[in-house]
Amino acid sequence: MGTKIFVNLPVKDLQKSIAFFTQLGFSFNPQFTDETATCMIVSEDIFVMLLTHDKFKMFTPKDICDATKSTEVLVCLSSESREKVDDMVRKAMAAGGSTYRQPQDHGFMYGHGFQDLDGHIWEVMYMDPSAINPE
Repeated sequence: MGTKIFVNLPVKDLQKSIAFFTQLGFSFNPQFTDETATCMIVSEDIFVMLLTHDKFKMFTPKDICDATKSTEVLVCLSSESREKVDDMVRKAMAAGGSTYRQPQDHGFMYGHGFQDLDGHIWEVMYMDPSAINPE
């Protein structure tokens, strides 16, 4: 069995965050969802735990970073095409998110991103498979 990753992010309003990410096409595991947390499914091995601030504080003695003012982490998701990168960003904007910079086009690699309702940065990138050199 492969290693799974669970990214934990604090959110101010869990229901609004669920609605936001639902509009981007993500689903949630009801087995790990209650009034304090939800498990957003990114892929078979990648999950994002959206936690209320009180729930998040149970896992760390440190203060929660205000992601609208400081950046603690960049979450980057791969995409199947440039069009899907732009589509994800459009959906995020329509759902109440914002962009933090212009798209980055490097020829073989294209990326854009958005900030969610709490200011967490989500980068979305496409890399042309033919540009990857197998070793």
